[in-house]
Amino acid sequence: HWHGQKPPYRQDGVADRNIPLIAAGESRGYDYLPTPGTHWMHSHGGLQEQALLAAPLIVRSAEDLAADVQEVTVLLHDFSFRQPEEILAGLTGGAGGHDMEGMGGMPGMAGMDHSGMGDNGTAMPMTMDLNDVEYDAFLANDRTLGDPLVVRVERNGRARLRVINGAASSAFWVELGELRGTLLAVDGNPVLPVTGSSFPIAIAQRLDLIVDVPTGAFPILAQVEGKTQRTGFMLASPGAAIAKVADVAPSTAAPVDLSLEARLRALNPIPDRSPDAVLTMELTGSMAPYLWGINDHLWPNVDPPVIRAGQRVVLDMQNRTMMAHPIHLHG
Repeated sequence: HWHGQKPPYRQDGVADRNIPLIAAGESRGYDYLPTPGTHWMHSHGGLQEQALLAAPLIVRSAEDLAADVQEVTVLLHDFSFRQPEEILAGLTGGAGGHDMEGMGGMPGMAGMDHSGMGDNGTAMPMTMDLNDVEYDAFLANDRTLGDPLVVRVERNGRARLRVINGAASSAFWVELGELRGTLLAVDGNPVLPVTGSSFPIAIAQRLDLIVDVPTGAFPILAQVEGKTQRTGFMLASPGAAIAKVADVAPSTAAPVDLSLEARLRALNPIPDRSPDAVLTMELTGSMAPYLWGINDHLWPNVDPPVIRAGQRVVLDMQNRTMMAHPIHLHG
């Protein structure tokens, strides 16, 4: 699947839906007009994405090619020595089968969509379910902070960080430490500049950050929401010593929220126009059983809305669960 691209739907890469699977030993060509930006490609077959079958997919515009900036592309992953099938079995096998860290209330109940009424008729507060799986490591370009990627940047140079969250089920906070960054694009879409030193990145999301790098070595870290675990890489001027950085942070990271989205403004917004249709999509499901749907319909037993070519449609996504769900359009 060419994540972030807009190919004809039969070339979208959804396994065994729009086109048959690629058989062992078979090859297949794809031909479409690429969309510039920071994107990525990954398997859409079974649980293969958890097995790290993914790679960056960078499409450079003419402006990108002319820019006097050093590009650094980083792909984040969550890694387990367990097979993906074993991880899924732990999630679907009942409350005792999955990691309960970051979950509140009774085991197996934190992700459920229900009113949470107590014996006295008052509402019981529910806690977000942040992390279902206990991973063995978190990776930046397949490396941990024990042996991180070190990118040498010329003294007082400028770098464009193309950060891709290719994790199967982990969201991060990208921490620039002593540096300040300017966000120029999200998911390959140019935005009005947003400055800061800490940026949330959800599952499958991409951030383009410009940083000016003085003399020295500077860790760029990605800490998992709701955890102390982190990964990252180093930006360093020539000859700068590289200090060891612990893969455990001093404090737990906050949940990834919508604070960044609230600040985003498209550099090239679509023309203002009233929508022809507003479709409500309720994200539904529960941790026990571990089933998730849209408008209470589970794949493949879905009830797709019908729209017409040329319509402007607003999708009103309402998350009725206590778990975050990454959503993006296919086809």
